[in-house]
Amino acid sequence: MSDPTNPNISKRSTEQWALYQRENFWKVNEGNWPPFNTDPRQLEQQAKEKLSQGGWFYASSNAGQSYTHLANRQAFFRHRIIPRQLVDTNLRDTTTEIFGHNVSAPIGFAPIGINKIYHNLAELPVAKVAGELNLPYCLSTAGSTPIEKVAAANGNGPRFFQLYMPHDDELTLSLLNRAWKSGFDALILTTDTWQLGWRHDDVAHSNYAFYRGIGADLGLSDPVFQKRCKEAGIDIEKDIVAASAKWIDSIWHGRAWSWEKIPWLIEQWKRISGGRPFAIKGIQSVADAKKCVDYGVDGIVVSNHAGRQVDGAIASLDALENIAEAVGDKIYIMYDSGVRGASDVVKALALGAKFVFVGRLWVWGLSVMGEEGVRHVMKSLLADLDILMGVAGFNSVKEFDRSIIESYPKSYSLIHERYGL
Repeated sequence: MSDPTNPNISKRSTEQWALYQRENFWKVNEGNWPPFNTDPRQLEQQAKEKLSQGGWFYASSNAGQSYTHLANRQAFFRHRIIPRQLVDTNLRDTTTEIFGHNVSAPIGFAPIGINKIYHNLAELPVAKVAGELNLPYCLSTAGSTPIEKVAAANGNGPRFFQLYMPHDDELTLSLLNRAWKSGFDALILTTDTWQLGWRHDDVAHSNYAFYRGIGADLGLSDPVFQKRCKEAGIDIEKDIVAASAKWIDSIWHGRAWSWEKIPWLIEQWKRISGGRPFAIKGIQSVADAKKCVDYGVDGIVVSNHAGRQVDGAIASLDALENIAEAVGDKIYIMYDSGVRGASDVVKALALGAKFVFVGRLWVWGLSVMGEEGVRHVMKSLLADLDILMGVAGFNSVKEFDRSIIESYPKSYSLIHERYGL
């Protein structure tokens, strides 16, 4: 356990996240108990028990038969960390830099929409915890809370805005301006969700919050969208279902963009933000990664949307390996999909990512215990990373490269095994 009197703690340039382990071990002496078990399998089960049926289905549903989701987890298993011994890790440093922000670790809050179905306070407790921990928070266009309120909850934390681009340029510009004025200083366009993937449970149970008038507050609070509703004869106060459906139909549901629109979006964001970073999320092919370089994109998130969009697709971690080899020295590479613990973070960084986003972990924590649940999950993940570095012989996240892992051949089972997560 970490000793709080350890003299090295005061010399570290990063917080002693490992102390959170001791804090939880000590709780019983004070007549208390840790909030809940953060083993991802148990955490997922606790969220299932806590959520409504609709909330659970939306949180857990994947595209088709969940083969992409399965592939994401299998891909992590074929890479193994090689620990080193007798390395002085007393002053190890978990911090990194992303888009000019010095942050606690190469870990961020992935953009996830409709947080209101997981907790009545929606994005607010999540943004608050992210600010406390100095981890980047990425707000989804499909968020359940106005941009401005999320920014206030986040405080001085680094925050980015994830865009689902409307087919209405005036509305797009309104969202970008609101985000920038609220301190969201990097823009991440998601390109794999022009329409929701076919998710059996959601379809079978008519489970779509927006069509029930739930969770569209980010859009309903936009002045341009309010004008569009008025033009369409929709009174937001009296018919929130129609307004919510119009909102989400404006940004998803079957209308795709192409590369030709990217220069315009980059130009507008750079103009509004004074040149701040623009990234694209959803990149899985080397060809698309090279196009991002050619188009002047600042960063990419290698992601298959956690298996929620295309069934039977390449594992995100395998895509990362291919893309990093091709353009790793030309563009800032981030990663998400399938991350369940610190070892997964380390493997993604070792394979070429500079930063890793996590999603379902904090969604489950939010579902189980709101703000305290998010805090417990993310502090546990930071402690997990800090301890892994300490016992495996790593002093800095900069040391995570191909030399610290052994990789085995791609020999994934064709059987749909539910070692889920």
